[in-house]
Amino acid sequence: MTKEQDCNSRNIPLPIQREVRQRCGFGCVICGMPLYEYEHMEEWANVKRHVAEEITLLCDQHHREKTGGLLPKEVVREANSNPFNLREGVSKPYSLHFSGKTAEIEIGGNSFTCEDLGYGTAMVPVSVDGTPLIGLIMADGHFLLNLVIFDEFNAPVLHIKNNQLYYTTEPWDIQLVGTRLAVREAHRKILIEIDFQPPNKVVINRGRFLRNGVEILVRPNNILVTNNATLIRGCRAHNCHGGLIVGHHEQRIGCFMALVSLPRYLGDRSEALKFERESMAEFKANKSSNADGSSAADS
Repeated sequence: MTKEQDCNSRNIPLPIQREVRQRCGFGCVICGMPLYEYEHMEEWANVKRHVAEEITLLCDQHHREKTGGLLPKEVVREANSNPFNLREGVSKPYSLHFSGKTAEIEIGGNSFTCEDLGYGTAMVPVSVDGTPLIGLIMADGHFLLNLVIFDEFNAPVLHIKNNQLYYTTEPWDIQLVGTRLAVREAHRKILIEIDFQPPNKVVINRGRFLRNGVEILVRPNNILVTNNATLIRGCRAHNCHGGLIVGHHEQRIGCFMALVSLPRYLGDRSEALKFERESMAEFKANKSSNADGSSAADS
């Protein structure tokens, strides 16, 4: 984009958007809400430029109040200089709208489904050392999602507790657009990407579950535990209390896969990734061969 085009377009360049998000703590500078709009503190119609220092984040309510003249520009500027989320260290909780008597969590093409059996049904698709990294509770028509994402230093950066979403301001970038939440560790490095599909489905196709030296990579078509090169694809679990259960748990959990003992921190990640590439290539080759065989038989 040329400088002239930049000055005549209301579309804020993506690098400037990211700089604004980082400076504002990934939320409305006044209330911390993770749903926000980019607001030019200097009216764009007057200056016709996109400068990160002149742009802030406002939720829909505060954006409408500013536009309508109910929220003074001075208040916005003051909040911009000391954003809510940076003061608090975490974002304002946002309530996700999940409900129903059935639910599905899809992780790397693996499906975990659950239905309310009438006595508070729970499911834990992924757990490490007794910490459920993602789970749900079904009770009285409510679908309660729970999730925690840790960084490489074992610090929690994203929480969903009974549908209440909040996050810290430590990650490099956090962006909630439409139904998709992305947490990035660096440029082109996704920590987790979640697609919320209300009323009763959650899809995770990219990211990493990290905990106590365990790394669980999520791809669009598989899950890879890099510590011991465990590859999981195409699995379906229904009303199974546990899914992938890693490490020590004081209470035994029924699951479709348990990895009790595996190397921590010292796993050969390069070998695991090589194994994943070879396995997926073999799977695709077999699938293609089977398809060709079926076509020949039909003819």
